[in-house]
Amino acid sequence: MDAAVTGRMITPNGAAVARTRGTSRCEGGAVQAKTFTSASLPEHLIHQERFRLWRDISYSRVASVEVGISDLPFEAGLKANSIGRLGLAKMSATINRAARMLHHIRAARTEVYLFTINLGPTLIASNPGKSDITMPTGSAILHATKAQAFVGSDRNTWANLALPRKIVDDKFPGMEGRQGALIPADSEALTLLRNYLSMLEAMELPEESVLFDHISETVVDLLGLATGAKGGEAELAGTRGLRAGRLQAVLKQIKSNYRNPALSASLVGLQLGLSGRYVRDLLAATGASFSERILELRLQDAKAMLTDPRHQDKKIGDIAMEVGFGDISYFNRSFKKRFGCSPGAAR
Repeated sequence: MDAAVTGRMITPNGAAVARTRGTSRCEGGAVQAKTFTSASLPEHLIHQERFRLWRDISYSRVASVEVGISDLPFEAGLKANSIGRLGLAKMSATINRAARMLHHIRAARTEVYLFTINLGPTLIASNPGKSDITMPTGSAILHATKAQAFVGSDRNTWANLALPRKIVDDKFPGMEGRQGALIPADSEALTLLRNYLSMLEAMELPEESVLFDHISETVVDLLGLATGAKGGEAELAGTRGLRAGRLQAVLKQIKSNYRNPALSASLVGLQLGLSGRYVRDLLAATGASFSERILELRLQDAKAMLTDPRHQDKKIGDIAMEVGFGDISYFNRSFKKRFGCSPGAAR
């Protein structure tokens, strides 16, 4: 729904140019996440006036797209990132319809593929001349050269990924023919891509990073696999993209559950549909094993609690148990080895 906003943030030479209020310009690098919310609009404006001002700033000056709002009081929040030549935007709003027509596409300055992921209630994607497509939560659709319209509920959340068409077409010829097809939410490649984009959204990357090429390759690989690309490149993408995506899924699972004393590579694998050995192999290739990552997270958590006045009345043993340690002696030894002092001294 916010497709053209992201698309116009990418110039032909790959430089990121953010044009919404509050953003900055970066030649050839990455622009850190910029946010524009309706909360910053003048409070005295009525519902329709707030929407029109938002539209003028976040759409008319940046994009060629027609939008409409629900009957709810107008609210919108946009967070946009440019990572190298990729654009990533996430919008949550009471905007319930948007259309990008052929004349909008022709007026666009750059040629990009736009990958829309529905993160809220069901959307209806309409392709002129074709049957409407129901987009459940988590599903996605690719569009670029063909008109596309979306209709949603009173409040919607979606993400848009913009990629220069040349980058995608060079790797996956025929991608243009896959426009408009629904990619189900339970597609493994799409699930991994959603997780990977969430990770990128949360990162603070420098304006110039050696990671940009790797990030671009991983995103394009996962996009190609999600849209059903075939052939030799798709096989290579499966090796690169799926492995990178699965690694991020494993790291996310570990970060969310490291306090669980029973957490193991086998349990993480079971949660993600992978074998425990595959999980261990993924992590070993990064230079830090499963147990090393768990230990570091627990130690950092324990140290933060020990130095936090809010936990000053807690016993050291209780803190150790809370962050996932089952053996207090092992915790004490590990803490001193990692930080050079005992837990009691750190307090």
